[in-house]
Amino acid sequence: MNNLSDSTIPLLEKFLDVSSQRHQMVTTNIANVDTPGYRTRDIDFHSELERAAAGGPANLIPVVRSVPGLLERPDGNNVSMEREGLLLAETQMQFGLGVQLLRHEFQQLLMAINEGSKA
Repeated sequence: MNNLSDSTIPLLEKFLDVSSQRHQMVTTNIANVDTPGYRTRDIDFHSELERAAAGGPANLIPVVRSVPGLLERPDGNNVSMEREGLLLAETQMQFGLGVQLLRHEFQQLLMAINEGSKA
């Protein structure tokens, strides 16, 4: 690793940003489970990550889309707690993985600094 810009740290930062944005979207859906007429919204995690990795802006605003195919209740709300619970768990695991990978990158960097100071 020559410098931070050559490392995976910027990509991991974007990964964590997109994970955080999806987490926020899922929790918004859960918070609106009893709101009449509320339509479930989501972001396509993989597409948003690709867009961010391709050099998207630092303050990346995800493309929010409606989720088709969900059962609608008589009040017009289509939030599925089962779906949102699964997505919440998935998003938490993705974020945890990103944090672990970022921690590893910083440990590698610290090891390189310590080895360089011994020379």
